Amino acid sequence: MDGTRILRRSFVHLILIFLTLMWFLPTLGLFITSFRDPAAIADSGWWTVLTQFWETSQYTLQNYINVWEGENMARNFWNSVKISIPSTVIPIIIASFAAFALAWMDFPGRRFLVIFTAAMLIVPLHLTFVPVIRMYLGFSELTGIKMMGEIHGLVLAHAGYAMPLAIYLIYNFMLELPRELFESAVIDGANTWQTFWRIVFPLSLPGMVSVAVFQFLWVWNSVLVTAMFIQFGSRNAPLQILLTDIGQMGREWQKLTAAAFILIIVPMLLFFALQRYFVRGLLGGSVKG
Repeated sequence: MDGTRILRRSFVHLILIFLTLMWFLPTLGLFITSFRDPAAIADSGWWTVLTQFWETSQYTLQNYINVWEGENMARNFWNSVKISIPSTVIPIIIASFAAFALAWMDFPGRRFLVIFTAAMLIVPLHLTFVPVIRMYLGFSELTGIKMMGEIHGLVLAHAGYAMPLAIYLIYNFMLELPRELFESAVIDGANTWQTFWRIVFPLSLPGMVSVAVFQFLWVWNSVLVTAMFIQFGSRNAPLQILLTDIGQMGREWQKLTAAAFILIIVPMLLFFALQRYFVRGLLGGSVKG
């Protein structure tokens, strides 16, 4: 029995090591390519660097300098920040209120709203582009407020697309909270608003943070939705559009790889900073007691 258990555990470890290498090796190749001279990239593969890995003369920082200064990447980087933060905060706040109402408040049609929210998850994103764009154009004609090509228009689109999933995930997390907490709050005279902020919000914070991390990563790396609402070369274009523009026709690999690693700096910092909450949120509701 012990031998079988050890064999199964070793097999699982081998699978995990294999999957880790499948993810790590391409990333390592891109990272090394971002520090290589364009002529060296054209002449040989990135793996040739490993034979003389510590030879510093084969590396250069010029690729990062060229893409940051030559492509005016600072503006695109700031645009990504201005788009990603509100596109994450807005749906999480609204979804937390909605999830609390669906999980713990009694009102007519609550069950239908839960089913409707879950059903919205299966609607293909592509089917919504034309109606949303037409709605944006109609709103602009009616009010004079431009939506297409503007950061606030893209933020609203990202927030709207994220709402069903955010509500559904936070709703399921809040369902795991003990009912006794709410009964005690009622006995102590707490109203609904106080119950949410003093009980539900602190206990649901890990779940909200997990959803927020996924939402931020989706918005930060989004190309399809961003390209539908902001044109290439626009002053409001984020980093994703810049990378797509650089990577067209396979030109300037050194710039593309350097820009890609600048792009992943913020998600990496965010993940490591919120890792404690993120892991707790993923494990929330997995066990009872």
